[in-house]
Amino acid sequence: QVELAESGGGLVQSGGSLRLSCAFSGNMFAFYIMGWYRQAPGNERELVARITDGGGASYGDSAKGRFTISRDHIKNTVYLQMNDLKPEDTAVYFCQAHDIRNSLVYWGQGSQITVSS
Repeated sequence: QVELAESGGGLVQSGGSLRLSCAFSGNMFAFYIMGWYRQAPGNERELVARITDGGGASYGDSAKGRFTISRDHIKNTVYLQMNDLKPEDTAVYFCQAHDIRNSLVYWGQGSQITVSS
């Protein structure tokens, strides 16, 4: 069983920065593709960024050039560094663990980020 615990959300002014953390509890952290998704009110959940066990990262269009995803295999934690935040980045951000071998997906509880103009 996998559990994901997010932290680091909050309120920030436009142009500011935040770092989200997602602590992974369970076995074989390295076997999971880790990702961050977000969902704003009235919108569908969308990909922000994801990272493979080898560190290969991919980003949604809204995150390119501003956000950086990383993972620490000793701490079993994935991070999302967000810079130059904009009001349109306001959303609940969710951590995801994807075991592609067994088609299993786990989600964190979500962390609210609000960017004021």
